[in-house]
Amino acid sequence: MAGKPWLLAGLFVLLAAIVSGGQSRDHEPTWRAPSHEAERVNPLVGREDVVAGGRKLFQQRCASCHGADGLGTSKAPNLADRQVQVQADGALYWKISHGNVRTGMPSFSFLPEPQRWQLVLHLRSLANPTERIADAWQLAMTHSS
Repeated sequence: MAGKPWLLAGLFVLLAAIVSGGQSRDHEPTWRAPSHEAERVNPLVGREDVVAGGRKLFQQRCASCHGADGLGTSKAPNLADRQVQVQADGALYWKISHGNVRTGMPSFSFLPEPQRWQLVLHLRSLANPTERIADAWQLAMTHSS
């Protein structure tokens, strides 16, 4: 495989499809948080003691649409996807708080602020390891040329 990086890249794409559990609803590319909201910092970052609460909230409030693993369904997108994970914590918090009537995403503004930040922490824990491996592979290939 040393001379065939395309083969390894293809394997990564296949693995990503398997890990993602199949088809999920596409992201809404025009749904963006206002910049002043996206700049907000999660006050719970680094608090490992509250991550489990975010996971529990996710199972109660989000799993019915996004799937128990957060990898998406026909109702809602994959939250481990790079398009979600590259968004700032403040942007994710804003989206959780405000929802999106065009896509059927409900507002969770009724949840106390710390619980919404806990959901953001849980979303971060969903980061797709396959994409991180693919990114590392791409970086290694770039530096080996």
